[in-house]
Amino acid sequence: MRLVFLGTPEAAVPTLEAILDAGHDVVLVVTRPDRRRGRGSQLTPSPVKEAALRHGLKVTHRLADVANVDAQRGIVVAYGAIIPEALLEKLPMLNVHFSLLPRWRGAAPVQRAMLAGDEETGVAIISLEASLDTGPVHLERRIVVGDDSAEELTRRLAVLGAGALVDVLASPELLDHPTPQSGETTYAEKLSADTFRLLPTMSSDLAWRTVRLGHAYFSFGPKRIGVVEAHRANESPSPGELFQHDGDIVLGVSDGGVVLTSVRPEGGKTMNARSWWSGLRPAEERRTWT
Repeated sequence: MRLVFLGTPEAAVPTLEAILDAGHDVVLVVTRPDRRRGRGSQLTPSPVKEAALRHGLKVTHRLADVANVDAQRGIVVAYGAIIPEALLEKLPMLNVHFSLLPRWRGAAPVQRAMLAGDEETGVAIISLEASLDTGPVHLERRIVVGDDSAEELTRRLAVLGAGALVDVLASPELLDHPTPQSGETTYAEKLSADTFRLLPTMSSDLAWRTVRLGHAYFSFGPKRIGVVEAHRANESPSPGELFQHDGDIVLGVSDGGVVLTSVRPEGGKTMNARSWWSGLRPAEERRTWT
């Protein structure tokens, strides 16, 4: 099948690789423009662009270029921009969405499922519509969330979605007969800095889920301390307490605690949490955090 592929982050690469491995002809790859990253602020291509160039595929940053190619379908995986209705009318598109629609329509379905404590999530292959993630479902696949980080869960979903998309393209029944979404609709709002902030009023479960998002932090005096690695605590300190117990550095929340393994002090580098604690002056057995 002659396809146009639209995607940007690393999570979209498995689907691009899978449709190429399945023998489909990707006539154009559309991805977001190169961004300045790193200390030198050099322009860096998206992971999808890098993968496409490795395969010798034609790449563009202009969505309008899709209207000028001869293709049968568009495939969209985390492209990062709204596809205009006029373009969808010209070229029907399938979307690999990382949730069990209609639960978690929107920008951050993986993270919102984790924060909500969903035990199960998955992928939905849908026909793309101009409205947000409302299209009928061609195929759905499910996995258990477990204790994965958001990064780990996204990788699993990316592989799951790639396989599901290839199966849809290979099946006229699945491709031509999607079913309307059913069930309670929820929306996955964009993440903000406050999403990642740990608070003493949180439950231990919510604090642990927030840490697993990546980029979690807490306030320690005037400083922001990033939480790079942590695990559940057996100790039950008071909410807002930060203390050392049997060598562990523990944040107290409303009903328990979180053990800090590695942290990143504001303006500093990632370091062992015990080393960070030992370097505090004056050394105190118990401190407070907010």
